[in-house]
Amino acid sequence: MISRIREVRKAKGLTLDDVAGRCEPPTTAQTIGRLETGTRTLSLGWLNRIADALGVDSATLLSLPDQEELPVAAVLDHKGAHALGKVEHIYQPAIEPAMVALRVKSSVGDYRTGDDVWLSRRSPDQFGGALNRDVLVPRPAGRYLFGRLIGRQDNKLQILPLGSGARQQIVSDPEWIGVAVRLVREL
Repeated sequence: MISRIREVRKAKGLTLDDVAGRCEPPTTAQTIGRLETGTRTLSLGWLNRIADALGVDSATLLSLPDQEELPVAAVLDHKGAHALGKVEHIYQPAIEPAMVALRVKSSVGDYRTGDDVWLSRRSPDQFGGALNRDVLVPRPAGRYLFGRLIGRQDNKLQILPLGSGARQQIVSDPEWIGVAVRLVREL
């Protein structure tokens, strides 16, 4: 059984400590790390605990036989492209139950026309984990605000819209926010 815990955790912008603290009962970052790497057996109990801590279905954390996998041919770093030391695969991205998307119709900031941005919906108690991330915030009358979450004070979010010259906007009491977790771009 191949675990996708690390992939899901990183997509949500969480550390090992974050996940360990969210487990019921809480555990250690070292334990989560061992479960991610396979040095500790991932039982059904652990799978369910970690899925709850990450806010996903437990099936999301597993690489299933019917999933498409893409073999990694090389890695790219500051020295160029290099062969892998061990076999790696990229699995098709998991869609969370409450995930939403943003389609980019004209280039703004780092986003280009034609991009699709996948957003993980977060409840108010999870807003703190989205600081310095791009977020979609629902507004009254079916409007939205998309930008960088630069601050949070009580029930108010400070959002810096993308693009040059944009001014910070304050949003009070949003029911949820969507945190950008995956960019899909045609080359």
